[in-house]
Amino acid sequence: MGSVGHSMSVLASATRITRFTAVMYKPHYLLYGILWVLALEGTAALVTGLDWHPAVATVVRIVVVAFVLLYLRMVDEQKDLEYDRVHNPDRPLVTGAVRAADLRIAMVLIAVGAGAASLALSVGSAVMIATALVYGLALWGMERLFEMIRTNILLNLVVTYPVQLLVTAYVIVSAIDTGAVGARWQAVAVAVVFAGAFLQFEFARKTTRAGRSDAMLYSNVLGAKGSAAAALLCAAVAVAGDLALVRPWERSGLGSVIAWIALPLLLIPAFGSWRFVAGVRPDHPVLPAVVFILALYLVLIAQALVLP
Repeated sequence: MGSVGHSMSVLASATRITRFTAVMYKPHYLLYGILWVLALEGTAALVTGLDWHPAVATVVRIVVVAFVLLYLRMVDEQKDLEYDRVHNPDRPLVTGAVRAADLRIAMVLIAVGAGAASLALSVGSAVMIATALVYGLALWGMERLFEMIRTNILLNLVVTYPVQLLVTAYVIVSAIDTGAVGARWQAVAVAVVFAGAFLQFEFARKTTRAGRSDAMLYSNVLGAKGSAAAALLCAAVAVAGDLALVRPWERSGLGSVIAWIALPLLLIPAFGSWRFVAGVRPDHPVLPAVVFILALYLVLIAQALVLP
């Protein structure tokens, strides 16, 4: 009876985690993870002078990053519990659809699997992914210990964003170790492109003209127009970074066209910011920010595959 009861408990926990994943880890998160790794690895290879095509190691990195994003989502669900009880009462942990113990067991399994898969690629890969996972947990501790990190959204961004940089570093270090990317300064500089792309989305999704002083919004600190401008500036940084690394003015023919494509993509976040500043929308539209990221990553992948 004991073993049957244990099996039923494990099954119930697995079911709750599956439902949590279905609710909190939407398909576009997975799509983002796939495109992020492909675009990052491809761009780093391109700007360090190597021909690039996805390989088995690329697939491993995609799987690892996809599960690490789920791991970080699980961390956020627990560290934001008190905030979600007020502002997001339908979240699975708030409603009891999933238990904290379920999430922690899943996190351990993800950490072990991600570490083992990364170690199969290289020691450097395993070290970098372990660092990202540990930093994710450290964020939870820092937010519990320091109220300013919980309540000051700009400080919170400064403290929390490095976990994204660590995942970026994991992909680059792992790709260098497996020979997909050259060990040159340009590989590190590529991180600027991806930081700008993500941060324009981050600012856009937390910008509104509505008075919501009880919510964590960048517009509460920067003002509605200031926050919208920050989102657009980050998009410009992403595109400028790509152009500076790919140098389309030194190319000709089809290569030049493909290298310049990132520039007109700025019209997408610019349109979203215009609609918000013009008063068409009370909240900054998030869809243009999402479309910009996905379109930019697709362009970066195309550049990596086509440009010499």
